[in-house]
Amino acid sequence: MDNNTIKFPNFDFAAGELLLINKPYKWTSFDVVGKIRNSLKPLKLKVGHAGTLDPLATGLLIICTGKLTKQIDTFQAEEKEYTGTMILGASTPSFDMETAIDATFQIDHITTDEIYAATLPFTGDIEQYPPAHSAVKVNGERLYVKARLGEEVELRKRFVTVSEFEITRIDLPEIDFRIVCSKGTYIRSLISDFGKHLNNAAYLSKLTRTRSGNFLLANAFEVADLVQYLREKREATKVESI
Repeated sequence: MDNNTIKFPNFDFAAGELLLINKPYKWTSFDVVGKIRNSLKPLKLKVGHAGTLDPLATGLLIICTGKLTKQIDTFQAEEKEYTGTMILGASTPSFDMETAIDATFQIDHITTDEIYAATLPFTGDIEQYPPAHSAVKVNGERLYVKARLGEEVELRKRFVTVSEFEITRIDLPEIDFRIVCSKGTYIRSLISDFGKHLNNAAYLSKLTRTRSGNFLLANAFEVADLVQYLREKREATKVESI
């Protein structure tokens, strides 16, 4: 995006700002928080995010500053919307592209009608297990740490709500989808379970969060654009104070 076309508001970070950010691919949610916090120095402010996105996912990340960090739990509880792509006929231990394919299956016999019908059991109130490669804590330790060490852990199922599960494109082995769901839904687990329901396998190859509550990805800042703006404002303030 051309910086000349970006319209930034007059931020008041101490009073509290809600920033909509398009999280880049392979960045962690904490990477984005750290980048923005560093750009605000020497201000000493609380900065936090409202809802983790996996490193391989992109899209809307809500960042709160100052006094608005007290409302993070409220924003985090909002309904989420995602678009993405799954690969049918293969599985990975992480349910996405973080780990290598560990099994493949024939998919020639699977029909388009069967693919559309397979979304129905995953709409409404459902139960799922988090991926072994996830940030969920068990006995104070992240699951992905145990998984990378080859340790087995007992996963606890959780109940979530999937309001909409729409198949938007089928070009096997790729299937595009759109999902509207509650807080805490693991899309990776949903896609893995979807493949199993077809007596096959599937893993997530692409995921973008497009909405959180009433906040849209279309209104989000690119990290680089926002950081550059904040740095320019900081430098201008230094010059004015000389």
